[in-house]
Amino acid sequence: MQRTLIIVGLAVLIIGLLWPWISRLGLGRLPGDIIIRREGGTFYFPIMTSILISLLLSVLFWLFRK
Repeated sequence: MQRTLIIVGLAVLIIGLLWPWISRLGLGRLPGDIIIRREGGTFYFPIMTSILISLLLSVLFWLFRK
C-alpha cells in the first residue's frame, strides 16, 4: 500500500510539473467536454478528457502487468 501511494504521488507531481506542455496537446478542450458559462460562474466537466485518460491509464497498467 505504501509503495502504491508513493508511486501515485510521484505521478501526480510529474504531471503537475509537465502541465504547461500537456495543456498544449488540447486536453481539456476536446469535443464532448462540457463547458457552461453564465454570469454567476463557469461549470466545466471534461467528460471526453476523462475517458481518454482512463483508456490510456488502463492500457499502461495492462502493459506493466504483463
